[in-house]
Amino acid sequence: MERKRAAKPQRRAGVREASAQATRDSILRAATMVFARYGYEGGSVEKISKAAKSYDRMIYYYFGSKEGLFIEVLEGIYRTMDEAEAALELDVLQPVEALTAAIRFVHGYYRKNPEFVTLLNTENLHKGRHISKSRRAGEYSSHAITAIRDVLARGVAQGVFRAEVTARDIYLLIASTGYFYMSNRHTLTAFLGEPLETPEAVARWEAFAIDTVLRAVHAAATPAIEALSNL
Repeated sequence: MERKRAAKPQRRAGVREASAQATRDSILRAATMVFARYGYEGGSVEKISKAAKSYDRMIYYYFGSKEGLFIEVLEGIYRTMDEAEAALELDVLQPVEALTAAIRFVHGYYRKNPEFVTLLNTENLHKGRHISKSRRAGEYSSHAITAIRDVLARGVAQGVFRAEVTARDIYLLIASTGYFYMSNRHTLTAFLGEPLETPEAVARWEAFAIDTVLRAVHAAATPAIEALSNL
């Protein structure tokens, strides 16, 4: 009997903790949606609490402030991508195919997670002011860079990739070709006079990006610095 009486407070505490976590998660999901739609300024506490079917005071209770909530939203989208990159399995024994798969992953991630691109656009408008205050941002180092480094090393060992190319630069090249296309697709559609969101247009650009990256790392490619010095 004594054991049962002792277990009840523990069960009640467990239920409260689960409920609190559910509320917190609900607010974070709502905030991600609201900030992605309205930006930081337009994403009011009132809009977020309404979307989460919660109360304004709960946002301040769990996150301290609107900025604190926005920082956690940014941490969340970085963490989610980092986890997806960590789960990416590349066959380094086939460096060309592995690098191609990495490019397809990054491009595909941006397409499947448009809120990721939108939220980064918002934070870049603020010059990284919020994410620079995060104590966790450094934890979400890119697993993709590590994977690309391994792929490049194998390609160099096989004589198909040139040694002076860095994983950082290749990741930036991959990310830029995917991010720019996704973040500017609406204005580019108007500017170029052709739709950029059709499956055909997306596939064409991805194929071009793959070709560009593979040409950049190919063992026969002339390093840009060397080429410039010969002018």
